[in-house]
Amino acid sequence: MPIRAVLWDIDDTLFDYTGADAAGLARQVEATGLADRYGTPAQALARWREITDRHWARFAAGVGTFQGQRQERVREFLEQPGMTADEADAWFDQYVEHYKCGWALFPDVVPALDALAADYRHGVLSNSSLANQDPKLRDLGLRERFEVLVCAVELGISKPEAGAFLAACEALGLPPGEVAYVGDQPEIDARGARDAGLTAVWIDREGGRGPGPDGAHRIEALDQLPQLLALDTRFGARSGIR
Repeated sequence: MPIRAVLWDIDDTLFDYTGADAAGLARQVEATGLADRYGTPAQALARWREITDRHWARFAAGVGTFQGQRQERVREFLEQPGMTADEADAWFDQYVEHYKCGWALFPDVVPALDALAADYRHGVLSNSSLANQDPKLRDLGLRERFEVLVCAVELGISKPEAGAFLAACEALGLPPGEVAYVGDQPEIDARGARDAGLTAVWIDREGGRGPGPDGAHRIEALDQLPQLLALDTRFGARSGIR
C-alpha cells in the first residue's frame, strides 16, 4: 500500500522543545531567585527534566491528572511538598511564559512540509493535550497544515500503545498501512508506530544514537523524508536512509 498520509509528533520533532524548555527554566530560576540552589543552569535543568520525565510517566500510565502532574513537578523541584495547588499553578504558569519566549520550529520543518504538501495528507499525534498543543501549533503557524490533531490526554491512551496510533489513523480515515509516523523517540515513536502497523520514521537530530528499532527508518533531518516516503518501503525495499 502506498503511503497517503504522514502523522507527526510535535515536541523535538517539529518544535524545539528541548531548547525552549532549557531557556524557559533558566529564566524562571533566575526570576524567582533560585539560581544558587541548583548550582548551574545545566544542573537545574537536569533536575527539572528528571522530575518531569518521572511524573509524566506516571500520568501516562493513568495515575493522576494532567494539571496534577504539573503541580507535583513544581512541588518536588522547589522541595515544597506542602505548596498549595494554586501556588504550584502560579509558579508553573510563570515558567510557561518564559518557556514560550523560546518557542521555535526547527529550520527544516517548513521546507519539508512544503515539499510533502502536494502528495500527502498530514496530521499530528502527541502525548500531550489539545490545550497545550493546539495553541502552540497556531502560534508557530502550523495548525492549518494538519487535518487532525490527536492528543493523549483527551484520547485516554498514550504512545507507544498501538491504540493511540490507530486512533490517529482512524481520525484520518486511513488504515495504518497507508500512514507514516515521524517522531524523535526511538521507542515511544518509532517502535510504537511500527508495532501498530504504520511506517515508522525516527528523526535522530543529534545523530549517532544508534540504528533504532528494527523495521523503523532513521533520518537525521527532515529534508531526507520526501525521498524516503517516495520509495516503496512496505514490501522489503530498503531505503538508503537508515
